[in-house]
Amino acid sequence: MGGQNPYIQAAEIRLPTRAFRITFLPMNKTVEVKPEELPYGDHGQPGSILDIALHHGIDLDHACGGVCACSTCHVIVREGLDTCSETSDDEEDQLDEAYGITPESRLGCQCVPDGTRDLVVEIPEWNRNLSREGKPQT
Repeated sequence: MGGQNPYIQAAEIRLPTRAFRITFLPMNKTVEVKPEELPYGDHGQPGSILDIALHHGIDLDHACGGVCACSTCHVIVREGLDTCSETSDDEEDQLDEAYGITPESRLGCQCVPDGTRDLVVEIPEWNRNLSREGKPQT
């Protein structure tokens, strides 16, 4: 499953027109987003934080496939939240189910940065799937 949820109203998004960077915490990995390459895949809204993270090899759980039907892709936008798409009612309903929400919380599948400035995004510890992110035991 992936892409758009046919049962919710599509959120209004504005894709970036210039390159920008997102730093993912706590791994402290910075990636460059090139607007001409968006969307990278079919993971949430086109150009979403989830789509960007997965394209750059950053694991971000998304049990529903990125269609705004769960809260497993909960992230905290530490810097640059004002450049992201507005939170829809459907996203807010799902965030109500998320653990440890903050005023900067968003669903990675629905949050689309417009590229007017760089972002810092934290993937909360409880959302990191350590069985996939950990190095293989030797």
